[in-house]
Amino acid sequence: MSRYHTTCSNHCYMKIVRLMLLSGIAVTALAWFSHTKVWKKTLALHGPKREISKVPSSNTLEKLGQKADAAKLFVQQKDFNTSVCFLIDMSLPSGQNRFFIYDLTKDSVLAAGLVAHGNCFEYWLEGRKYSNVVGSGCTSLGRYRVGASYTGKFGYSYKLHGLDTTNNNAFERTVVLHSHSCVPGSAVKDEICQSNGCPTVAPNFLGRLKTIINGSKKPVLLWIYE
Repeated sequence: MSRYHTTCSNHCYMKIVRLMLLSGIAVTALAWFSHTKVWKKTLALHGPKREISKVPSSNTLEKLGQKADAAKLFVQQKDFNTSVCFLIDMSLPSGQNRFFIYDLTKDSVLAAGLVAHGNCFEYWLEGRKYSNVVGSGCTSLGRYRVGASYTGKFGYSYKLHGLDTTNNNAFERTVVLHSHSCVPGSAVKDEICQSNGCPTVAPNFLGRLKTIINGSKKPVLLWIYE
């Protein structure tokens, strides 16, 4: 074998080794990046939406029934709408339907949709944090009275009035019910976008809520729980 061929073989071998090392580094970097907050937020806002068919678990339905029973007593005592209420289970992943339109007379779910939770003004909130502090940007747990509608920064919206010590600053915090295009219309595999504390839904789902709220002669109860 000539010296030229030997040199070429060594050069080609080293080139292959470098490519393998670079590929390994790239794969490792990609795996790391896919777990960062930057990637998760980018995916939630701009990534493909992989729709799934998600039936609520028995535990979710059991908890929903318990909240509905408590809601029945509350709406009767406070002279709210006794036919329907809105129940939001924040313990569920944001990509799953966790905003339930609940028929209190028939004990059944009329419809369910996605809803964003507050990011507490973090770039991307991991897990859940709740706060009633003005300026926190967090979701507040508790019962709300759905108030008057208005057109604001996010279009057609509803003011929310917190009825518990855990959310009684909601009106001052400008926590409102509104829609945003970043919230998908159907359940998806991945997490969805986050809000600054508002229960934010898909535009089409807000249309369903609008029909109920505007058609109700009495206030509608919205209850966020975990």
